[in-house]
Amino acid sequence: MNNKLYNEFIDKKSKGIKSFAVLIDPDKVDESALIKLIQISTVAKVDYFFVGGSLVVSNSTDECINTIKANCNIPVLLFPGAPSQISKYADGLLYLSLISGRNAELLIGQHVISAPMVKKSGLEIIPTGYLVIDGGAPTTVSYISNAAPIPSDKDDIAICTAMAGEMLGLKLIYMDAGSGAKLPITESMIAKVAGNVAIPIIVGGGITTPEKAAQNCKAGADVIVIGNAIEKDPSIITAISNAIHSC
Repeated sequence: MNNKLYNEFIDKKSKGIKSFAVLIDPDKVDESALIKLIQISTVAKVDYFFVGGSLVVSNSTDECINTIKANCNIPVLLFPGAPSQISKYADGLLYLSLISGRNAELLIGQHVISAPMVKKSGLEIIPTGYLVIDGGAPTTVSYISNAAPIPSDKDDIAICTAMAGEMLGLKLIYMDAGSGAKLPITESMIAKVAGNVAIPIIVGGGITTPEKAAQNCKAGADVIVIGNAIEKDPSIITAISNAIHSC
């Protein structure tokens, strides 16, 4: 099995190197805007593109990924709203298990159904423990998942959930406050989770400034993901990338 991307995550974590992922929702970007975003990201030395959304209604995921691949060498990982939202053109798939919720469909049910298709895709599959944290506003992921997020001040729940995910064999922990979160995940929660698991930690949701991105890195995040803020203002990519890579 190809583990190139995962080994890269592990290697960077061991060396204390922080990474920046730009999240692209195929439903929210046209080709010209996407090419501009790719150009800015390439110059800014963005590490990864994450592609996906809680709802993908335009069937443009393949086209989006092919445009990225044709215009740069930045790896593309699928960040799907459901395990069945895959594209063979990506480099890898974050195979998300919603371990923070109690919806069995997103914990294992949809994975059982999608497993044959995912296996045939040829993608690098990275089992990922997905923790949805309360960001102060209802989000699409919370609505679609029909699962309550972890309260933003309950660090102990986040710690125990991440520990359980690691011990169950998941390879990454993804802590997400959701697109457009009013309240990003606290540094306290990130630091405590990072102090209790050895696997890489991805953090996203509500991060809108270089300062916040840097603070999250210093707290223990290994990969910072930003999508909504970049949709509003792609020019912030360079400043945020510099902040992350300076940590």
